[in-house]
Amino acid sequence: MQGANIIFGGSGFVGTHLARKLTAAGEAVISADIKPQRETLPGVDYRVTDVRDLSGFEVNQPVKCIYNFAAIHTTPGHPFWEYYDTNINGALEVKALAERLNVPEIVFTSSISVYGPSESMKDENTKPTPESAYGYSKLMAERVHRLWFNGAPGRKLTIVRPAVVFGQGERGNFTRLARLLEKGFFIFPGRKDTIKACVYVEDLLDAIGFAQQSPEPFKFFNAAYPERYTLEQVVSLFIEDHFPKGKTYMIPRGVVMGMATALGKTQFLNIGIHPERVTKLVRSTDIFPYWLGSQGYTFPYNLREGLKRWAVQSNKSFD
Repeated sequence: MQGANIIFGGSGFVGTHLARKLTAAGEAVISADIKPQRETLPGVDYRVTDVRDLSGFEVNQPVKCIYNFAAIHTTPGHPFWEYYDTNINGALEVKALAERLNVPEIVFTSSISVYGPSESMKDENTKPTPESAYGYSKLMAERVHRLWFNGAPGRKLTIVRPAVVFGQGERGNFTRLARLLEKGFFIFPGRKDTIKACVYVEDLLDAIGFAQQSPEPFKFFNAAYPERYTLEQVVSLFIEDHFPKGKTYMIPRGVVMGMATALGKTQFLNIGIHPERVTKLVRSTDIFPYWLGSQGYTFPYNLREGLKRWAVQSNKSFD
């Protein structure tokens, strides 16, 4: 089908990479976000739009697919109500828009937060038990998109639950880790074996593209490398290939939490230290991509290669 692709959250990390990918393939793109775009690509229709109100959103051509990447997700950083306000109301507005424009396909990025914190391995057959406002809001948004899918025949829906996504423009966990190692150190908060499922942003988009080509009209899947790397392995790969002078230290979790509480208030070294981020470091995200494997999909790269591609793309700055 010919037509435009709308990316809600198009100015965000993943949305920016998707816009690049689609335009490189000759696709028409409308990038909509409440924030201005990070970069301006030729031919892309950029719009400053609040996904919570799309009543005035108009498109003068057929729409091929809506990618709903818009979300409030950063934790810490927002009061509970904001996660529900944006993530659920945004899903409801996207649903209404897709119905009004007769859009045949939606791709929605959910989150592994819907599974809730646990040290056990989780795949797509695991029952969601979210504990955070972000996780609850994402699970409810999934259900809104499913209502749209079930509303009429011929619709296609892909729901992806990404693990930690890293790459140029991430500005999150992996970026903070790189900043620490650039300064010469990383502190393990009481344990090294925390499993941190992850995927490079371009590998995430390739997996989404694979799922879209699947003949089933509805699919949802976890996006993560099947290796399920430990925190120690992630840090070691950064040091071995990119920060050879980096040193690691093990300090009891309670001590690190105290440091985070004290230093977070002063923005010490501008490294984004915070008690909630320390808690994330000691909680595993043991996510396995069962559906992708069952469909014969194999990631062409791994964590080491993903970090190397990020280094090249960012000129070794890991920004």
